[in-house]
Amino acid sequence: MSADSAVDPETVAIQPLSVDMRRLTRVGSRPGFLDYLVQLWNFRQFIFYDARARVQSGTRRDRLGSAWLLLNPIFNGLTYYLIFGLLLNTSRGIENFLGYLVVGIFVFQFSSGAITSGARSIHGSKSVVQAFNFPRAALPIGANVRELLAAVPLILAMLLIVVVLPPAEKITWLWILVLPAILLQSLFNLGVGLILARVISRVHDVTHLLPFALRAWMYISAIFYTYDRFITQPQMLAAIKLNPLFNVIDIVRDCVLYAKVPQWQSWAILAAWALGMLAAGLVYFWKGEESYGRG
Repeated sequence: MSADSAVDPETVAIQPLSVDMRRLTRVGSRPGFLDYLVQLWNFRQFIFYDARARVQSGTRRDRLGSAWLLLNPIFNGLTYYLIFGLLLNTSRGIENFLGYLVVGIFVFQFSSGAITSGARSIHGSKSVVQAFNFPRAALPIGANVRELLAAVPLILAMLLIVVVLPPAEKITWLWILVLPAILLQSLFNLGVGLILARVISRVHDVTHLLPFALRAWMYISAIFYTYDRFITQPQMLAAIKLNPLFNVIDIVRDCVLYAKVPQWQSWAILAAWALGMLAAGLVYFWKGEESYGRG
């Protein structure tokens, strides 16, 4: 190359370059709510397979393994039967008290486990939240899917106990209605878990209060006694009938123990709680998307 043809850098004009900033987003910024739901849908396979793997490995260190998924509620049921059925005699006036108690304990165990797991999902996975970019709601959703999968043998064991132990109940077509009741219950659990997951990510002390709140919720859900004792107290009776846990337990008892179609009011109250809590939980959790894993 000749000296005449050499290009002097100082003589080259600097050309301005325009950059479209409209499509650029800040790393870790919160997406729009609909975009957020789409991202969660794209993670659906990971959520399911991770939940299934955790269910299979959750009790692997125990000698009895997955049998503890059934033994825990069974032992709880026996304990409460001895205390409330025999010692305190709350079984008076309740037809098939053992089945009545078994249904209540097993259904409550599902909600208790799902809400607790969802509530602790963000704080318990802080390292994952800080290291990877993904919709954080995938963690409480995965926790609830895990509890739903773990509840399958629980429900089957509950039905088997009701059929085998006297007075044995007959299998009817109404047992199919247990499935939509459990699914609505699962949506409600997820909504509560999403709300608590954001709260606990900011105030971890709430985890110490959660067991007490769940225990109090169990006692006011007519698991060990019949709500008929509150007929003379209309305000207390109305509060119990608005309790979502009481309604799902009442629906399952009607279908499994008493072979009667549950009242439409029970379905309406349960559906309103489930869908309303799910919507509130998703929005509330989404609004705190940028704060998880910080601090």
